[in-house]
Amino acid sequence: MTLTRVLYTANVGDARAVLNRNGIAVRLSYDHKGSDLQEAKRIVDAGGFVMNNRVNGVLAVTRSLGDSTMKEFVIGKPYTAETTLTEKDSFLIIACDGLWDVCGDQEAVDLIEDITDPQVASKRLIEYALQNFSTDNLSVMVVRFTNG
Repeated sequence: MTLTRVLYTANVGDARAVLNRNGIAVRLSYDHKGSDLQEAKRIVDAGGFVMNNRVNGVLAVTRSLGDSTMKEFVIGKPYTAETTLTEKDSFLIIACDGLWDVCGDQEAVDLIEDITDPQVASKRLIEYALQNFSTDNLSVMVVRFTNG
């Protein structure tokens, strides 16, 4: 009997989920930012504006949970993905923009590909972000998958 493993992801804002598939970074989330043309159009169509890539000149993300003062423009509807995991999928990185502002998806995968302990891998990514002058908050979680 073959077991099918499916990973369901959902996100709002600029936290990101990146899967390592055989050494290749596969993004499973969508960055909801004012710089995104589709998101900016949605904001404008709702009666708001985007200035300096920020909703109404204030908020950097176009989708979030909370932010009730801009609820007409900043929605909580997530981007969702369904991914069938294979034996080539070894880990998932979930992190906020404190990492992604200074580290690309593939770069993050390459940095921790050989680290088997998820806590050590998470710490390595945080240290990398700090060494590269991340000015935002940092939250990183690495989930290792086992085959079978």
